[in-house]
Amino acid sequence: MSNLHQQLKQRRKALGLRQQDMEMRIGMPRQQYQRLESGGNPRLETLELVAKGLNLRVMLIPEDKVRIIEEFLTGQTDLTATAEPISDHVADNPWQGLLGDEDD
Repeated sequence: MSNLHQQLKQRRKALGLRQQDMEMRIGMPRQQYQRLESGGNPRLETLELVAKGLNLRVMLIPEDKVRIIEEFLTGQTDLTATAEPISDHVADNPWQGLLGDEDD
């Protein structure tokens, strides 16, 4: 989870925010936010609130898709040129096949 804490800190700094600024953005006192950033174990509800305050979104990514998503986010991969074709149906149903289930 330390990666998560580091990502929150990096994002806050990239937005030019201080820890105490989070109170105005999400209503979380500086001390509570500081504990979260330094290794606290937030509830999902708290993590979603912090993410919203940092203009982020909490997402679950299937393990077999993590590498390609990371490469895309760092500009190393163009998703239109991947070996894994992106279905035309993704726009219709972006969750299709996410958990390995068949069409219902």
